[in-house]
Amino acid sequence: MPTADKARTIEQAKEWYSQSSGVVFADYRGLKVKDLQGLRRDLRKKGAELHVLKNTLFRIAAGDHVSALADEHHNGTTAYAFVRENESAVAKALLDYAKTSKKLVVKGGIFGGRGFSAKEVEALSELPPREVLLAQVIGAISAPLTTLVGTVEALYADPIRTIGAVADKANEA
Repeated sequence: MPTADKARTIEQAKEWYSQSSGVVFADYRGLKVKDLQGLRRDLRKKGAELHVLKNTLFRIAAGDHVSALADEHHNGTTAYAFVRENESAVAKALLDYAKTSKKLVVKGGIFGGRGFSAKEVEALSELPPREVLLAQVIGAISAPLTTLVGTVEALYADPIRTIGAVADKANEA
């Protein structure tokens, strides 16, 4: 039976997990508290919260989704970045910080109940932001429609132009 403090932590972790679109796992061994606080500030600006939890408490909070994860993702010293928005920006921020600090190591993540390896999180970080992706999809959909509208308009416009040209010649004569 968990103690009252652990029960509160589990409930808080369940809330973080339920409100997030995904979680990125990182090994923070060797980071100073000041560095960790700076990383937390940066991630908060990007729409994520970084928390250090006991792995067993995270497993309880995540419930059935833990089965989708490899054991190395949630073992050892692990910081959990609960992503609320803009998954690619958060993954990019974590990976950029890992490259500069050399102490933070991104282990993987979980998005939509599916486990991601470190390579997949890296691939996620290379995606453009959601707004840009939506604009690209809308552009891809609207381009053929625009072409179709132009073709249909040309079908109607050509006879009208021909009649107009004949009318102009008749008026000249």
